Amino acid sequence: MPSSPPCYGIVTPGRSYTGEVGERIGVLGGTFDPVHVGHVVTAVDARAALRLDRVLLVVAGDPWQKRGQVVASGADRLALVRAAVAGLEGIEASGVEVERSGPSVTADTLETLAAPDRSFFLLLGADAVANMPTWKRLDETRDLATVVVVERAGDSHAEPPGPGWRFERLSIPRLDVSSSDLRTRLAAGRPVDGLLPAPVIAEIRARGLYTAP
Repeated sequence: MPSSPPCYGIVTPGRSYTGEVGERIGVLGGTFDPVHVGHVVTAVDARAALRLDRVLLVVAGDPWQKRGQVVASGADRLALVRAAVAGLEGIEASGVEVERSGPSVTADTLETLAAPDRSFFLLLGADAVANMPTWKRLDETRDLATVVVVERAGDSHAEPPGPGWRFERLSIPRLDVSSSDLRTRLAAGRPVDGLLPAPVIAEIRARGLYTAP
């Protein structure tokens, strides 16, 4: 008797869901300052649970809502993400926003990545979903991707703003890791083993990042 497939997350279809055909691509955007195990787990679990062909970790080049808060350069953060996903099947780093001038806008990124028979699944935490009304080109974003609300235990309930959004919910394990806390740890010389992938730690040290408090 064949065994059941492993469960990597719990997917709950939302409103207006239709099955996409062709290449299914997850898009997980962020500053990744630095990228940590929580980001990697989200990407791996989403790919398995949603049966995605690939998940792209898209590094924000000019995160206009976080200007003045980002510590490492786009090139450095992209290098860290590449180190984090090296060897992970179906998980890739994308520099599409780092390589483009101007503010990082989700709709612009999805249009740049678009191709025939390619559908996108935009992976967003509950806090990011709640912030969606402030996005530039929000209406265009609605037509370009299915939103996946990534929920962890204790997260507030969130869904895309207004009608017409295709969305699903993905429940994954809660890992209380934050990039800001990791920067504090690194600046203080405290250990980050287990919180950052080992290749990321090596890349941070090689580049001399996050040494100032």
